[in-house]
Amino acid sequence: MSDYSGSRFDSARRGAGALLSGALSMLIIMVALLAAMWILEGVDVVLNGSLDQYGIVGWDPDGLVGILLAPFLHGGFGHLMANSLPLLILGFLAGLRDVRKFLWASLLIILIGGLGTWVTSPGVVTIGASGLVFGYFGFILARGVIDRRLVDLAIAIGVGVAYWGILAGLLPNQPGISWQGHLFGLVGGVVAAWVLRRKREIAASPY
Repeated sequence: MSDYSGSRFDSARRGAGALLSGALSMLIIMVALLAAMWILEGVDVVLNGSLDQYGIVGWDPDGLVGILLAPFLHGGFGHLMANSLPLLILGFLAGLRDVRKFLWASLLIILIGGLGTWVTSPGVVTIGASGLVFGYFGFILARGVIDRRLVDLAIAIGVGVAYWGILAGLLPNQPGISWQGHLFGLVGGVVAAWVLRRKREIAASPY
């Protein structure tokens, strides 16, 4: 009995240690990411906004490069400030349990969100990290449903309650807002949750 209890205690302690380590890693990653965005925006201001041309340019083959660059560019510090806090919180929660999956999810969100935006925004230059924000939102919600872990489900419910209002950003015809980037970022997050879902062991059939 004591051996079993000790084993359970050790397992819980290892789990708590792994969660704490993941939290610290994600905090460092998100702070570093945001610091890079702020520095880049400072450089852009000095250059009179010349970096913004490297965003996603719909239907322009040269604009495909912007798929990878657009999330790190913003149309001024006000734009960046609006994205910073939700990006920090949602990114942190998206990667809290598994930093490696977070990195893969981020890549999928950027690629799917960026390509979808390029296809549906002819002649429009799109920049900003809001696609990532919507992507992490979708990833967290879908992960809670798909993986069905208690902690993931709890995080998904909390995020859904706290951030459901951002879904208004999916409505079209909002001046200065890329609903396409939001929509396909969200789609990218859901796809990432499915692709990176937890593999469940299937009991072998005796037959």
